[in-house]
Amino acid sequence: MLMTDEWVTILEHAEELTDHILSSEVMEEYNKCYQAVYSNDILVKSIKEFTEMKERYEEVQRFGRYHPDYSHVMKEIRLQKRALDLNEQVAALRLAENDVQFLFDEVGSIIARSVSESVKVPAGSAFFTDSSCGSGCGSGGSCSCSA
Repeated sequence: MLMTDEWVTILEHAEELTDHILSSEVMEEYNKCYQAVYSNDILVKSIKEFTEMKERYEEVQRFGRYHPDYSHVMKEIRLQKRALDLNEQVAALRLAENDVQFLFDEVGSIIARSVSESVKVPAGSAFFTDSSCGSGCGSGGSCSCSA
């Protein structure tokens, strides 16, 4: 593939968009929450233990109730998940991750629509299903959607 002036311009615009995203409030909040979680040694240890328990859970799932550790693993994974879910720092990180994903979904949709209305955009986000509003559901409900 030859590098034309058009490709160079597209790449420059992509880098500019990346810079804007990385310096956005959404990314700043995500980075702050990420640091809060992963600089806390106790939380890092809990996340590591939960990850190890998920591996045991997957092993137990292959055999079901017949696995000798089935009851213990099922109970323990629920307790560990609940403890992580109830942690304020982990909850804030998950919300920040959702905000970043929504930003990516919205940017991707805007780029796709700028090319053509018939370009297919992954519809993995339950928050991003209303195509009747021009600015996405991030517009605060101004499009009459049920934001």
